[in-house]
Amino acid sequence: MSESPAYSEAHALAYPENYIAGIELYNAGEFHAAHDAWEDRWRDEAGPSEKLFLQALIQSAVAFHHLEIGRRGAARRMYQMATEKFARMGTDRFMSLDLRDYQAQLDRALSWLLAVPDPREITPPEFELPRICLLPEVMEYD
Repeated sequence: MSESPAYSEAHALAYPENYIAGIELYNAGEFHAAHDAWEDRWRDEAGPSEKLFLQALIQSAVAFHHLEIGRRGAARRMYQMATEKFARMGTDRFMSLDLRDYQAQLDRALSWLLAVPDPREITPPEFELPRICLLPEVMEYD
């Protein structure tokens, strides 16, 4: 069974190229490259809400990158920072991403990092990586 597309042509036309590229890279498990794509947009023309949103996405991607290279403590910190920024967004959706669903995916994958005082002391469990799939409607953003 094939996965549904992460975004539509309408999304690709409406949103910045780096946002869409970051989604593709993230879903391919290229977390450091996704971080770079989103960071390029964050440094560029993003408005205040978009900057906060992109920082949260960047930190969530970096959490998985840190896990890849064995830095569980750093992964925990990035997960916590991403969670805090998504909460600060004050909305359930932004740039067609369902933030509540994405946060739930992050929690299922990474909450084990919070289960002990030092996540370096436990063996990472198997988990399913989150997948970014945009909602059908294109949204206004700053």
